[in-house]
Amino acid sequence: MEYYNYIKSLHLIFVVTWFAGLFYIPRLFIYHIEASQKPSPEKEILTKQLKLMTKRLWYIITWPSAVLCSIFAIWLLVLMPGWLQQPWMHVKLAFVLLLFFYHGRNHLIFKQLQRDEVRYTSRYMRIWNEVATLVLFAVVFLVILKSAINWVFGVLGILVLGVLIMLGIRLYKGIRDKNPEA
Repeated sequence: MEYYNYIKSLHLIFVVTWFAGLFYIPRLFIYHIEASQKPSPEKEILTKQLKLMTKRLWYIITWPSAVLCSIFAIWLLVLMPGWLQQPWMHVKLAFVLLLFFYHGRNHLIFKQLQRDEVRYTSRYMRIWNEVATLVLFAVVFLVILKSAINWVFGVLGILVLGVLIMLGIRLYKGIRDKNPEA
Protein backbone atom coordinates (compact mmCIF):
# COMPACT_ATOMS: atom_id res chain seq x y z
CA MET A 1 0.00 0.00 0.00
CA GLU A 2 3.00 2.31 0.28
CA TYR A 3 2.94 2.78 -3.49
CA TYR A 4 -0.82 3.48 -3.60
CA ASN A 5 -0.30 7.26 -3.86
CA TYR A 6 2.14 6.77 -6.75
CA ILE A 7 -0.41 4.71 -8.65
CA LYS A 8 -3.12 7.25 -7.88
CA SER A 9 -0.86 10.10 -9.04
CA LEU A 10 -0.10 8.32 -12.31
CA HIS A 11 -3.80 7.62 -12.81
CA LEU A 12 -4.62 11.31 -12.32
CA ILE A 13 -1.82 12.44 -14.64
CA PHE A 14 -3.17 10.24 -17.42
CA VAL A 15 -6.75 11.34 -16.70
CA VAL A 16 -5.57 14.91 -17.29
CA THR A 17 -3.70 14.10 -20.50
CA TRP A 18 -6.57 11.95 -21.79
CA PHE A 19 -9.03 14.77 -21.21
CA ALA A 20 -6.63 17.24 -22.80
CA GLY A 21 -6.76 15.12 -25.94
CA LEU A 22 -10.54 14.73 -25.74
CA PHE A 23 -10.97 18.48 -25.32
CA TYR A 24 -8.69 19.39 -28.20
CA ILE A 25 -9.54 16.74 -30.82
CA PRO A 26 -13.10 18.03 -31.51
CA ARG A 27 -11.67 21.55 -31.79
CA LEU A 28 -9.33 20.27 -34.51
CA PHE A 29 -12.33 18.56 -36.12
CA ILE A 30 -14.10 21.93 -36.21
CA TYR A 31 -11.11 23.55 -37.93
CA HIS A 32 -10.90 20.63 -40.37
CA ILE A 33 -14.59 20.89 -41.25
CA GLU A 34 -14.32 24.65 -41.73
CA ALA A 35 -11.14 24.22 -43.82
CA SER A 36 -12.99 21.84 -46.13
CA GLN A 37 -15.25 24.75 -47.12
CA LYS A 38 -12.38 27.07 -48.08
CA PRO A 39 -11.31 27.68 -51.68
CA SER A 40 -8.20 26.04 -53.17
CA PRO A 41 -5.28 26.06 -52.38
CA GLU A 42 -6.14 27.15 -48.82
CA LYS A 43 -8.40 24.12 -48.39
CA GLU A 44 -5.68 21.61 -49.30
CA ILE A 45 -2.96 23.32 -47.25
CA LEU A 46 -5.11 23.58 -44.11
CA THR A 47 -6.55 20.09 -44.48
CA LYS A 48 -3.11 18.51 -44.82
CA GLN A 49 -1.83 20.32 -41.70
CA LEU A 50 -4.96 19.54 -39.65
CA LYS A 51 -4.80 15.86 -40.58
CA LEU A 52 -1.23 15.72 -39.31
CA MET A 53 -2.07 17.58 -36.10
CA THR A 54 -5.06 15.35 -35.32
CA LYS A 55 -3.10 12.20 -36.11
CA ARG A 56 -0.29 13.18 -33.74
CA LEU A 57 -2.68 14.27 -30.98
CA TRP A 58 -4.79 11.15 -31.31
CA TYR A 59 -2.06 8.52 -31.49
CA ILE A 60 0.71 10.13 -29.43
CA ILE A 61 -1.31 11.69 -26.60
CA THR A 62 -4.97 10.71 -26.46
CA TRP A 63 -4.92 6.94 -27.07
CA PRO A 64 -1.85 6.22 -24.91
CA SER A 65 -3.33 8.37 -22.12
CA ALA A 66 -6.64 6.49 -22.26
CA VAL A 67 -4.85 3.15 -22.05
CA LEU A 68 -2.50 4.18 -19.24
CA CYS A 69 -5.32 5.88 -17.32
CA SER A 70 -7.30 2.64 -17.51
CA ILE A 71 -4.37 0.46 -16.45
CA PHE A 72 -3.73 2.60 -13.37
CA ALA A 73 -7.47 2.75 -12.59
CA ILE A 74 -7.71 -1.04 -12.65
CA TRP A 75 -4.60 -1.25 -10.48
CA LEU A 76 -6.22 1.10 -7.96
CA LEU A 77 -9.36 -1.06 -7.91
CA VAL A 78 -7.23 -4.14 -7.30
CA LEU A 79 -5.59 -2.35 -4.37
CA MET A 80 -8.93 -1.05 -3.07
CA PRO A 81 -11.58 -3.65 -4.03
CA GLY A 82 -14.00 -2.23 -1.46
CA TRP A 83 -14.62 0.73 -3.77
CA LEU A 84 -16.56 -1.59 -6.07
CA GLN A 85 -19.08 -2.02 -3.26
CA GLN A 86 -19.82 1.70 -3.08
CA PRO A 87 -22.72 3.23 -5.05
CA TRP A 88 -20.76 6.36 -6.01
CA MET A 89 -18.22 4.13 -7.75
CA HIS A 90 -20.98 2.44 -9.77
CA VAL A 91 -22.17 5.83 -11.00
CA LYS A 92 -18.58 6.91 -11.71
CA LEU A 93 -17.92 3.75 -13.73
CA ALA A 94 -21.08 4.42 -15.74
CA PHE A 95 -19.68 7.85 -16.62
CA VAL A 96 -16.34 6.25 -17.49
CA LEU A 97 -18.17 3.91 -19.89
CA LEU A 98 -19.84 6.97 -21.40
CA LEU A 99 -16.38 8.53 -21.77
CA PHE A 100 -15.11 5.43 -23.59
CA PHE A 101 -18.12 5.65 -25.92
CA TYR A 102 -17.30 9.32 -26.54
CA HIS A 103 -13.67 8.39 -27.20
CA GLY A 104 -14.77 5.70 -29.66
CA ARG A 105 -17.08 8.08 -31.53
CA ASN A 106 -14.23 10.59 -31.75
CA HIS A 107 -12.08 7.83 -33.23
CA LEU A 108 -14.69 7.19 -35.93
CA ILE A 109 -14.93 10.92 -36.71
CA PHE A 110 -11.12 11.10 -36.79
CA LYS A 111 -10.97 8.23 -39.32
CA GLN A 112 -13.68 9.85 -41.47
CA LEU A 113 -11.87 13.18 -41.58
CA GLN A 114 -8.57 11.45 -42.36
CA ARG A 115 -10.38 10.10 -45.45
CA ASP A 116 -11.78 13.59 -46.21
CA GLU A 117 -15.31 12.47 -45.36
CA VAL A 118 -17.02 15.46 -43.76
CA ARG A 119 -20.27 14.19 -42.23
CA TYR A 120 -20.85 16.79 -39.52
CA THR A 121 -21.19 20.54 -39.36
CA SER A 122 -18.84 22.68 -37.33
CA ARG A 123 -21.82 23.66 -35.16
CA TYR A 124 -22.55 20.02 -34.38
CA MET A 125 -18.89 19.52 -33.45
CA ARG A 126 -18.97 22.56 -31.14
CA ILE A 127 -21.82 20.94 -29.22
CA TRP A 128 -20.15 17.51 -29.38
CA ASN A 129 -17.00 19.09 -27.93
CA GLU A 130 -18.82 19.72 -24.63
CA VAL A 131 -19.62 16.08 -23.85
CA ALA A 132 -16.21 15.53 -22.28
CA THR A 133 -16.71 18.63 -20.12
CA LEU A 134 -19.97 17.28 -18.75
CA VAL A 135 -18.45 13.88 -18.01
CA LEU A 136 -15.46 15.51 -16.31
CA PHE A 137 -17.72 17.57 -14.02
CA ALA A 138 -19.75 14.49 -13.09
CA VAL A 139 -16.74 12.29 -12.36
CA VAL A 140 -14.83 14.90 -10.35
CA PHE A 141 -17.83 15.62 -8.13
CA LEU A 142 -18.52 11.90 -7.65
CA VAL A 143 -14.92 11.16 -6.69
CA ILE A 144 -14.50 14.15 -4.38
CA LEU A 145 -17.91 13.90 -2.66
CA LYS A 146 -18.05 10.08 -2.80
CA SER A 147 -21.81 10.26 -2.77
CA ALA A 148 -24.20 8.59 -5.15
CA ILE A 149 -27.13 9.89 -3.10
CA ASN A 150 -26.48 13.43 -4.26
CA TRP A 151 -26.13 12.35 -7.87
CA VAL A 152 -29.61 13.73 -8.60
CA PHE A 153 -28.37 17.21 -7.68
CA GLY A 154 -25.26 16.50 -9.72
CA VAL A 155 -27.32 15.54 -12.76
CA LEU A 156 -29.40 18.69 -12.37
CA GLY A 157 -26.18 20.69 -12.10
CA ILE A 158 -24.82 19.02 -15.23
CA LEU A 159 -28.04 19.82 -17.09
CA VAL A 160 -27.82 23.46 -16.00
CA LEU A 161 -24.16 23.49 -17.08
CA GLY A 162 -25.20 21.98 -20.43
CA VAL A 163 -27.81 24.69 -20.95
CA LEU A 164 -25.24 27.37 -20.09
CA ILE A 165 -22.77 25.84 -22.54
CA MET A 166 -25.42 25.81 -25.29
CA LEU A 167 -26.23 29.45 -24.58
CA GLY A 168 -22.53 30.24 -24.74
CA ILE A 169 -22.23 28.47 -28.11
CA ARG A 170 -25.20 30.44 -29.48
CA LEU A 171 -23.78 33.69 -28.14
CA TYR A 172 -20.40 32.95 -29.71
CA LYS A 173 -22.08 32.07 -33.02
CA GLY A 174 -23.82 35.44 -32.98
CA ILE A 175 -20.52 37.18 -32.33
CA ARG A 176 -18.83 35.22 -35.12
CA ASP A 177 -21.66 36.00 -37.54
CA LYS A 178 -21.10 39.69 -36.90
CA ASN A 179 -17.29 39.43 -36.87
CA PRO A 180 -15.84 36.33 -38.60
CA GLU A 181 -12.39 37.11 -37.15
CA ALA A 182 -13.66 36.74 -33.54
